Amino acid sequence: MTSTQAPQSPPPPLSRTEKALLGVVVPAGAGVGGLGLVASFDSVSSAAARWGFGEPWMLPIGIDLAIPVFTAANLLLIRLGMPLAWVRFVPWALTLVTCWLNIAAGESVSAKIAHGAMPLLWVVLSEIAAHVYAVRIGVATGARMERIRRSRWLFAPLTTLMLWRRMVLWETTDYREALDLEKNRLLVRAELRETYGRAWRRKAPSRDLVLLRLGELSPEPQPQPEPDPPSEPDIRPEPEAEPKPRKGRKSGAGVYRPRMTWEAAITKARKATADWPYEALDADPIRKAVGCSQERSRQLRDVLRAERDAEPARNASPAAV
Repeated sequence: MTSTQAPQSPPPPLSRTEKALLGVVVPAGAGVGGLGLVASFDSVSSAAARWGFGEPWMLPIGIDLAIPVFTAANLLLIRLGMPLAWVRFVPWALTLVTCWLNIAAGESVSAKIAHGAMPLLWVVLSEIAAHVYAVRIGVATGARMERIRRSRWLFAPLTTLMLWRRMVLWETTDYREALDLEKNRLLVRAELRETYGRAWRRKAPSRDLVLLRLGELSPEPQPQPEPDPPSEPDIRPEPEAEPKPRKGRKSGAGVYRPRMTWEAAITKARKATADWPYEALDADPIRKAVGCSQERSRQLRDVLRAERDAEPARNASPAAV
């Protein structure tokens, strides 16, 4: 088990459509906020003149401009690593003051509502700009803590509460990083339980338990089975193809064969023609049966006929017998 910490992912860049929309919304928002500032200035300065202020214009400018000034000062202090908790509440208090002064400047109920709503345009614009910058510097410094999804609170309230507690205790500002650490923590707990049994909290090393609480342990990577080495292909040399005989020549041409002797030829001829009639004793059938030359077949024919002539009883017909 080793310690690990996931890097924080930067926000995705704006698309072309989002940039175009931002280019329209920012000037429009600035114009609406400017209208609210002007309306608040007129209402509060008129009321300040009735209330006996020597310089009535100083009251609305001092209060309305102090809202974005203190908001920006709070964000800059956070960016510089020197936050002051009470500075964040100053813009909220000034917002309540300017709304109350605008309401007091109206005579009827409708006028009070109208006068109170106009400065809210300027205040809302200031808060939006402050929120955008706060998110940016929070991502840059790692001080902004992301929120947990409401669906997780709904389906798993207890485990989500413990997850939020660990995010707050160990300053895990990224929600995805907190989920990865929680997954690793559950895997490490399973490994410790498998190694030390049910009493793993008492048997496991103290260092592993502390690192488990801090979320800095990761499960051991499972060894992957090594693949079998590829078997060498059985390469056998192909037998050389026998050269085909040329056309017009027999495949046995040129091979020396010993000539059959006379004794072997006559013996083979006698066996082959033993059942032949006298009229069938001819040179060509004897040559095919014995496998000899034409001249030798004529010699065998003459000898076989002479032997048949010497046996008159065999040459006689069956009727004569």
